[in-house]
Amino acid sequence: MNAQNVDAPSAYFLAEVSNEIETHTLSLLVDNEPGVLARVIGLFSGRGYNIDSLTVSETEHEKHLSRITIVTTGTPMIIEQIRHQLDRLVPVHRVTDLTVRARRANQDKPLERELALVKVVGDGDKRLEALRLGDAFRATVIDATTDHFVFEITGRTSKIEQFIAIMKPLGLVEVSRTGVAAVQRGPEGL
Repeated sequence: MNAQNVDAPSAYFLAEVSNEIETHTLSLLVDNEPGVLARVIGLFSGRGYNIDSLTVSETEHEKHLSRITIVTTGTPMIIEQIRHQLDRLVPVHRVTDLTVRARRANQDKPLERELALVKVVGDGDKRLEALRLGDAFRATVIDATTDHFVFEITGRTSKIEQFIAIMKPLGLVEVSRTGVAAVQRGPEGL
């Protein structure tokens, strides 16, 4: 009978696995054809993954390619699983985890921006305070009447969230957001 050393580490436990939930920004280059977005979203919903932000636009007209930017959360293992499953979809040409690329380059995050249109109704002091705060956040008034105005604001998601929270007690009535657009830092493309 072989004597086994119980204290010896198993090869199965040598890899360090993190169970911390992380937010990642994924960029996909896909064929611009009907049903592609539905297949990508179906992959997420069919496996119980959540999409925090989703933007899609044709970016290479001659090649009929679109770029899908998805912000999602999960453990590193789940994010890697999502990336591999997206990579196997037929209309997907490339999947890039911009968050991982930023970390490898010793950067906090990829360049990410979002645009929001924020409608506020109010008069008197509340109206003046909303305008003052809009100016402090570098939001632009793009529509205004005597009883309401619409701000256009761009920035990181956290800035948009903070602006919306500040506008709530001042008469916020409607918000429309684009979702995150992102690119990696540096000279390389996807």
